[in-house]
Amino acid sequence: MADPAKPLRADAVRNRELVLETAYATIAARGLSVPIDEIARRAGVGAGTVYRHFPTKNALFIAVFEHRLQQVVTAGRALLDSAGPGEALFGFIRAMAVDWGAVDQGLTQVIAGDGIDLDVLAPDVEAQFLALIGELLADAQRAGTARGDLTVRETKAIIVGCQAVQGHTPDVAERVITLILGCLRPEPGPADGRPRMG
Repeated sequence: MADPAKPLRADAVRNRELVLETAYATIAARGLSVPIDEIARRAGVGAGTVYRHFPTKNALFIAVFEHRLQQVVTAGRALLDSAGPGEALFGFIRAMAVDWGAVDQGLTQVIAGDGIDLDVLAPDVEAQFLALIGELLADAQRAGTARGDLTVRETKAIIVGCQAVQGHTPDVAERVITLILGCLRPEPGPADGRPRMG
């Protein structure tokens, strides 16, 4: 592994990024069962190059996950800046369900199926992810577009559930995601003044 105090040469940086992007695409499509040698071959580098940057398969997976989650956080922040008041949360949840549930299916299944604890796997990026969800949720609650009793952890669980629906039952995913997003909206009072049942 490269000395952390010594900066990488430009070609080493390019190789690391190439391995990371290739590993992401391969793991997202096939899960963790893909061998390091195959990732190296697809990236057009030797296995030694992969191991120089990522000494174990677990280290590579953590780097892939951190890299992808950082992209998600960046995209979520862009939504906060561009979406209408209170609507960024709903756009983010839908994007997470579509992108992670379909495009990142292997990665999503590894995380859900293996019971990976993101707080342990990538605590810094997970903290940024939860902070982003907190900002999106607070924005929606201030705007009155999201239920006031919804918490950050519940919102994260909803995102994970939407990803699972997209990954396991894509034929009904759009409808289920739309229903879930509707449930996150504030409940209107009864139109006729009568109390609600149930």
